[in-house]
Amino acid sequence: MLQQAAAAVLSWWLARSVFDHHVPLFAPIATLVALNTPVGGRGTNAVRVLSGVVAGVVVGQLAFRFLGHDALSVGVAVLCALLVALLIDGERITMAQAAVGAVISVASGQQAGVDRVLDALLGAGVALVFSQMLFPPHPLALLRRAESATLEGLGRALALTARALGESEEDREARQWEEVRPLYTLLNDLAGTRDDAIAVARRTLLWRGRREPVVQEIATTKYLDLLGNSCLTLIRETWALDAGHRETFARAVRGLSGVLTVLATAPAHHAVRLRAVRGALGVARSIPEAEGGPALPVAVRESVRMVAADILVFAGADAEEAGRALRAGATDVPVSVRPRLRWSLRARRRRRPEV
Repeated sequence: MLQQAAAAVLSWWLARSVFDHHVPLFAPIATLVALNTPVGGRGTNAVRVLSGVVAGVVVGQLAFRFLGHDALSVGVAVLCALLVALLIDGERITMAQAAVGAVISVASGQQAGVDRVLDALLGAGVALVFSQMLFPPHPLALLRRAESATLEGLGRALALTARALGESEEDREARQWEEVRPLYTLLNDLAGTRDDAIAVARRTLLWRGRREPVVQEIATTKYLDLLGNSCLTLIRETWALDAGHRETFARAVRGLSGVLTVLATAPAHHAVRLRAVRGALGVARSIPEAEGGPALPVAVRESVRMVAADILVFAGADAEEAGRALRAGATDVPVSVRPRLRWSLRARRRRRPEV
């Protein structure tokens, strides 16, 4: 919020001092629209604002020149501007800025359209300076926050599932969608954060030459997609369990929920990951074997082990070693070291000749 306020003041001051706009409304507005998005997507948002404004003003000027500035001209300009924005990238913010730029150009004439483009250039430029140079986001921090949010959400969903296994059939059916629905949003947000982190690593000067740890962390976050799918499968299968098996698997689901909650506190911390690995292995060992039992409890047992295996792999264990540890009932498995969150300029200078 402080960055947005400071950027808006700078845009206002530059618009009055450089372009001599007596009431420079659109420059700070463009800056605020560009920066009013989650950290990691602000630079892309600024480019979308600028491209939408330019497209809308160009279309609006053409409509004003050939059709005048009546209601029909406004309608044609808005429709054409939206179509152009759809061809550019189809994002809502680009389409909205294009439509607004077209309306202003048709309603106010040529000079207003030119001023709008200048304001958009200035506002987007200030937003890019703030987002890409002065306050660039840390891609690893973005990914770690998304990991924590996803793990916490998965743990909460499993905790609700474990609680529902002890409720009546009617209450459990009423809460089924409540447990599953947030998981889809979390996994979708995680994918968006991966895209933002890639964009930051490619386009930010501070991170352009230091992509390796970002690439490693992005590969790690993809295991969360597998973990999310495993949790969804486990939740759906436990809903159909009979009363005789619910309590047994409720304890296992509750245990996995606790492991995910612990891991969410610091997903990159080595000690936390080791604790999560041991906890997941303990839950897998607690499920009794059943030879020739009903098909559904056997499937739920395998789903519990699948969730445990995905936790192990996300925590840094080798996939094959994780599988062997689960089959052998092991109590521990080694995990790899995750990329460090902080980088020093000295380390960067040392690495540059090697790259």
